[in-house]
Amino acid sequence: MSEDFDIELRLLSQPRYLCVARAAVGAAVEKLGYSDGLCGQIMLAVDEAVANVIRHGYDGRADQPIWVRFRPTGLPDEASPAGFVIVIDDLAKQVDPAVIKSRDLEDVRPGGIGVHIIQKIMDHVSYEPRPEGGMRLTMIKNPTAPRRDSTSSER
Repeated sequence: MSEDFDIELRLLSQPRYLCVARAAVGAAVEKLGYSDGLCGQIMLAVDEAVANVIRHGYDGRADQPIWVRFRPTGLPDEASPAGFVIVIDDLAKQVDPAVIKSRDLEDVRPGGIGVHIIQKIMDHVSYEPRPEGGMRLTMIKNPTAPRRDSTSSER
């Protein structure tokens, strides 16, 4: 992994470790100034992404590596949280990024909407094959709009 990241986790492809990825990312985005609600959404996006690697990339094999890396893209200030980048790498089977899609939301049934959730929560989402094998998911959250003072009113 060549880029500098503030947080790097290496997990085995076991569902029991999803909570570790969620907790690490959740704590990091909270420290950047994100609200509890947005922290929860971002944690959900990470959970869905890692679960998809386990389920679809590794076909449920429990002994494969997954790397979750996190880097802020600025510093938070009193008015707004910083943005950040989350990169999830694996050594799973490579797929054409064009085929990574959510199912039609009109098709009401359990499962299959993880990609949709990730795309709705994050500002930029890209999938790419890694030269050394596997896939890379890059998720970017831009700095949010300045917070409103809850005591002021809009005119």
